[in-house]
Amino acid sequence: MANHLADPDHNPSFTKGVFLGEIRESLIFPFPELSKEESENLAAVLDSFRSWAADTVDSKQLDHDGKFPDAVRTGMAELGMMGMNIPEAYGGFGASALFFSRMFAEVGTTDPALTVYFGAHQSIGCKGITLFGTEDQKQRWLTKCATGELIAAFCLTEAGSGSDAQAMRCSAVPSADGSHYVLNGEKIWISNAGYAGVFTVFAKVPIEIDGKLKQRVTAFIVDAHAPGITLGAIEQKMGIKASDTRTVSFENVIVPVEDRLGDVGSGFKIALEILNSGRLGLAAGSSRGTRAILDRSLVYAKEREQFGRPIGSFEMIQRKFAVTAAECYAADAAWMTCAAMVDKGGIDFSLETAACKVYASELAFRASCDAQQIAGGIGYSKEYPYEQAVRDSRINLIFEGTNEVLRALIALSGLQQPGESLKALGKAFKDPLHSLGAIGSYITGRVKKKIVKPEFTKVHPALKEEADMVSDAIHGLALAVEKCLIENGKDIIERQFHQERMANAAIDIFFSSAALSRCTWAIQKAGSVEAAEADIDNVKVFVPMAMRRTRRYVRALEKNGDGRLKKLAERALATGSLTVQTPTDA
Repeated sequence: MANHLADPDHNPSFTKGVFLGEIRESLIFPFPELSKEESENLAAVLDSFRSWAADTVDSKQLDHDGKFPDAVRTGMAELGMMGMNIPEAYGGFGASALFFSRMFAEVGTTDPALTVYFGAHQSIGCKGITLFGTEDQKQRWLTKCATGELIAAFCLTEAGSGSDAQAMRCSAVPSADGSHYVLNGEKIWISNAGYAGVFTVFAKVPIEIDGKLKQRVTAFIVDAHAPGITLGAIEQKMGIKASDTRTVSFENVIVPVEDRLGDVGSGFKIALEILNSGRLGLAAGSSRGTRAILDRSLVYAKEREQFGRPIGSFEMIQRKFAVTAAECYAADAAWMTCAAMVDKGGIDFSLETAACKVYASELAFRASCDAQQIAGGIGYSKEYPYEQAVRDSRINLIFEGTNEVLRALIALSGLQQPGESLKALGKAFKDPLHSLGAIGSYITGRVKKKIVKPEFTKVHPALKEEADMVSDAIHGLALAVEKCLIENGKDIIERQFHQERMANAAIDIFFSSAALSRCTWAIQKAGSVEAAEADIDNVKVFVPMAMRRTRRYVRALEKNGDGRLKKLAERALATGSLTVQTPTDA
């Protein structure tokens, strides 16, 4: 099987470095930009898509009808959108991650359900074939996916197996002659199910290891029209209503052995890699969607008058715009930085894609709620776009791994290297006479870590104050992480209050670092600090705001009310009543 694209076991990671108190600047500097040729191609594709979308895509009507008209689906294919990130060798456009993410973002501003259709097909549906397929598989499947002749879907989630993929029950049993597998099981919440011509399906394959039968998650390419496949009714969803989401059932479906994707047992790694891709596109779409809905609010805030003046002149309203502007600036910086990591290669970007997805999805939902609040009463009416924006953006906090699971992923993956260091030290203390070197190196390193904080060297001098804030946060987080590991040991796996704090701190640090890189690039591009004033204003709002949050997260690793939080939650779970009885009801 091809190497895992992010290759966490071998490639450097910016965020994992943060947990060690390091600033790996070369991974985020210089800030990425498209080549002249790519920029020209992007402008042309954007113009074509926008012109087509303006004439064809009616988001309000799609929400009402709960389906795409033929003109929308055929139009996307005719524009070449369905093969955007499929290699040219198989009939696609061959877009870079940066190019594709920007196009994903544009679809996101047009209609969220259309974005799901676009992303479920390319970001996750056929991405596994692109990354891990054999030449024969690519020729047979990708060429048709690139033209839109086949629409792809990703089948991972089951009723009892969501983020816990190892709990899946779907099975694929090899035939006696080894020519095929017999697939049985059911997958739920499958986007594009009703349109799909091909599924990427994950199932457990029984194999014998050391004389014992084991079940290993394996990936398969499955013809969506094969006998034994049935589709459930379209799910009635809160938002993204035109997206076709259904249950897919497999009953004795014959899957030729040549359509197994990767090796037996490699399915979990393949799924993770595919989801990494999906999270990046989702982040770009969420970030651009934030801009789109608040651009509408800006127009309304300038036109709507109360107390003899536009509501946009009131500072409470201005705060909503200002804070979200700075957050959107940082979110764009983060997904662009992450896309560049993918394109560059040799970098573990798994935690950064998770960070981008978490922050941008929550940003888009907050922005939609703010836009609805700014609109006041009309924001609650279906006549205006605000309530649909709230409904459509809510799913992003659940898609591609819930934000809670992704925070645990960021924290536990970030803790791995510090934890291994302490584990090695523990072994050394068991035989101190023969381990003086290891013990001495650890003590020296810890003293150095306490005294010497990391520094940015590539940030523009105009941003030194903000860069120092981030450096202080990285230094403080690394020391707090080490102390937390010493106090909790392996029990840290159960300390999710701490995991959430560590993840939130790491996310804010990555976004702040990406914003510093972007602003440094903007100043250099503009030729002076004065000419890049708008960029600087965004960074000087976002970074202090993010670093205040980070300091709170780090302090709470040591001083917190976790014990009482657990008591309140466990009491509620035990009694089935949220809190104590209201005095009037006694």
